[in-house]
Amino acid sequence: MGSYRVCMCFRRKFRVVEAEPPGDVKEAFKKYAEGGTHMTAEQLRRFLVESQSDGSVTLSDAERIVEQVLQKRHHIAKFTRHNLTLDDFHHFLFSADLNAPIGSQVHQDMNAPLSHYFIYTGHNSYLTGNQLSSDCSDVPIIKALKRGVRVIELDIWPDSTKEDVHVLHGRTLTTPVELIKCLRSIKEHAFSASPYPVIITLEDHLTPDLQAKVAQMVTQTFQDILFVPKLESLQEFPSPEELKYRIIISTKPPREYLEAKGSEDKENNIQKGKDSDDDAWGEEPSNVTVDHENNDKSDSEGSEVNEDDEENNDCGQEYRPIGAPAYKHLIAIHAGKPKGGLKDALKVEPNKVRRLSLSEQALEKATASHGTDVLRFTQKNFLRIYPKGTRFNSSNYKPLIGWMHGAQMVAFNMQGYGRYLWLMQGMFRANGGCGYVKKPDFLMNVGPNNQVFNPRAKLPVKKTLKVKVYMGDGWHLDFKQTHFDLYSPPDFYARVGIAGVPGDEVMKKTKTKEDNWTPVWNEEFQFPLTVPELALLRVEVHEYDMSEKDDFAGQTCLPISELKPGIRTVPLCNRKGEMFSSARLLMRFEFV
Repeated sequence: MGSYRVCMCFRRKFRVVEAEPPGDVKEAFKKYAEGGTHMTAEQLRRFLVESQSDGSVTLSDAERIVEQVLQKRHHIAKFTRHNLTLDDFHHFLFSADLNAPIGSQVHQDMNAPLSHYFIYTGHNSYLTGNQLSSDCSDVPIIKALKRGVRVIELDIWPDSTKEDVHVLHGRTLTTPVELIKCLRSIKEHAFSASPYPVIITLEDHLTPDLQAKVAQMVTQTFQDILFVPKLESLQEFPSPEELKYRIIISTKPPREYLEAKGSEDKENNIQKGKDSDDDAWGEEPSNVTVDHENNDKSDSEGSEVNEDDEENNDCGQEYRPIGAPAYKHLIAIHAGKPKGGLKDALKVEPNKVRRLSLSEQALEKATASHGTDVLRFTQKNFLRIYPKGTRFNSSNYKPLIGWMHGAQMVAFNMQGYGRYLWLMQGMFRANGGCGYVKKPDFLMNVGPNNQVFNPRAKLPVKKTLKVKVYMGDGWHLDFKQTHFDLYSPPDFYARVGIAGVPGDEVMKKTKTKEDNWTPVWNEEFQFPLTVPELALLRVEVHEYDMSEKDDFAGQTCLPISELKPGIRTVPLCNRKGEMFSSARLLMRFEFV
């Protein structure tokens, strides 16, 4: 008998019990169905307009929703009824495709100069893995473009014969890929996710002969979609709308190669180091301090502007100012640093738009001492931020510091999955996922005495976001029954919070719901926001594990400026930011 009891202890309980609609859903149904058992299309329309703030919904829109819900739930082609039961209504609210938390269309003004937008930017876009020994390929470039990334970075070097051009991470063990292959893939996939321009930033280590060859390759590959400015330097850059379906080249104007003073052995250049956030999905963004991020001093010792700029890295070679004229002619956004310190680098020139690159650490230092100068610079010019050199495993950094100061190109390792990349993906879900997000007006405004926004100033609360986490569902369809726990259903909890300016950042969590594939939490949280325009809603679900680290069960990040009020479905993504087929949360958003 004893052995039978032991077996009973380990009996698997995997039955999925469907949760009933939350109280708020029942209340809404009762109110708008006017106490009846069915909700008509007109009643649904009223609910959408009044309760969900969907002011543009017409009766025919509501009729179409009713039809889709009935088709999906009951698989009937011809309907005998044209209204929704409570379960149908709940199904509609809990459908990611019918009741998404943010819009899917481009809705911002796309006619301002390019520098007025945050731009989805990749770093070393050709690397498949780590920064030291992974393969270079066009595959990660294609993946990035398909996700809406608009800035692709290529490091270009002479091949071993010095007669052709390769893309690779210089002075490391990364295996090269031909430049022409990358250019052709960019042309083929540039506009698969967005019609707005793709900028190719070149980190150029070439002789004038090879620069001329690159000019020919670029011109022949892109032909009339290449944007070539009529003037050498532009006073103001055209808009994303004007540059639709165009390719833009950005690099430093060329200088003629004279001789290499010496070359370093690849292996000697590989420093031993470890990234600070190599946990399974990266540490909490709000826990990262400036000191913690500056724990190695490889960048910007003795220089505010950070002489270790990727694009300044000419490997001990001497130059004199001549170069390939055809190549120079193709450069639409001129990069490079003026001589002198940070103050000179941030000077705004009236008749010129240029791009400045700073490492994440140089940005920290620059914003600490010259925060408003940085912001003033970004109102007209481009600022690109790139990861510090010791991020060998392709991890990322906190993007908000760059965005708070108006930096358009916060360059990320798109293969460096983790919480920072989730924030980046969240920001660029805005504006229909087109890769361009218009900067908030306060970053562009200039007040009396040339005053600009000061990111370090203490600000009053502008609005409060109330978030209610009702329930979750879909994991039993996306994961094996034994994925979370061998012997019982999972114990899920949700974490909800804000990424944004330091004063707004916070994370909260629900209680853990034991042994349930469809957890019901019904918990509400309030988030006061001082800068809602730059705030992102962070959502994570984990499975509690008593003996080991909690299991990851999904995440997403949503721009708060785009959140639709009311009861919404929030689809969850995997660690890479790819949407699960079914796992999702039912939540309510309210601004007060």
